[in-house]
Amino acid sequence: MQVDDAQKLTSALADPTRFSIYQFVAYSKNPITVQEVADHFSIHPNVARLHLTKLEDVQLLTAVSDKSGKGGRPSRLYSLSDQVVSLQFPPRDYQLLADIAIESLLSLGEPGEKALIKMGHRMGTEMAKRAVAQSHIHVQSADLETKLDQIHRLVVAQGLKPEIDIISDGLLRFRVQNCTFSESAKKYPNSICKMHNALLTGIFETYLGNIELREDESMQCGCQSCNYTVIQYG
Repeated sequence: MQVDDAQKLTSALADPTRFSIYQFVAYSKNPITVQEVADHFSIHPNVARLHLTKLEDVQLLTAVSDKSGKGGRPSRLYSLSDQVVSLQFPPRDYQLLADIAIESLLSLGEPGEKALIKMGHRMGTEMAKRAVAQSHIHVQSADLETKLDQIHRLVVAQGLKPEIDIISDGLLRFRVQNCTFSESAKKYPNSICKMHNALLTGIFETYLGNIELREDESMQCGCQSCNYTVIQYG
C-alpha cells in the first residue's frame, strides 16, 4: 500500500460514524443496503448513502445492484471488498517480512514446514484467546450462536470474507471467499494452505473445543472459495 492510499483509508475511517458503518458491513454475513444502514444507525438514507459511497470510493467496500427482480429503483448491495487492508501509517511491508520468514522455514525442508504449521496453529489460538478476553464472554457457558458470531467477527478482522452455517448437531460448514496469504500461496501453495488451515483450526478449537477442520474445496485448485466441514467431538 502506498502512502497516498494509506492517507485515503485513514481519512475515510476517521469519521466515527463511517468507521462504525464499515464495521457493520464487514461483520454482516449478507450484503447490506442503504436502508439497512440508515435504520441501524438512525440516520437519513441520503447520509447513509454518502458514507457508503465514500467507503466504496477507497475500495473498502464493493457494491452491486440488487437483481432480485423487485419493482422500483434497484437497491445497491454493499459488502466487504476483496482488498486486504493494512491501516499502518507509515505503511510497513509485512508481506515482505512474512515471505522472508516463510521462505526461511521452508528452506529447512519437512522440519521447516512442520514449524510453519505449528506457528499457524499457535497464531490462530492466540488471536482467539485475545478476542475472547476482549469480548468478556465465557466460552464454556456461551451458546453456539454466540460462539459462531465471535468466530465470524475474528475471521473478518483477519481480512477474510467468511460464511458459517450449521448443518446439523456437531457439524458446521465454513467457507472463505478470499485469502490473506494469497501472494505467498502462489509460491508455496501446499505449505501455505496447511499453515492457514492450522490457523483456522486454532480459532475454532478455542471456541468449540475438540474439532476437525476438513478441507473440502480449495481456491488453489480453481474453486471460487475454500470450503470446509467443521466436525465437533464431545
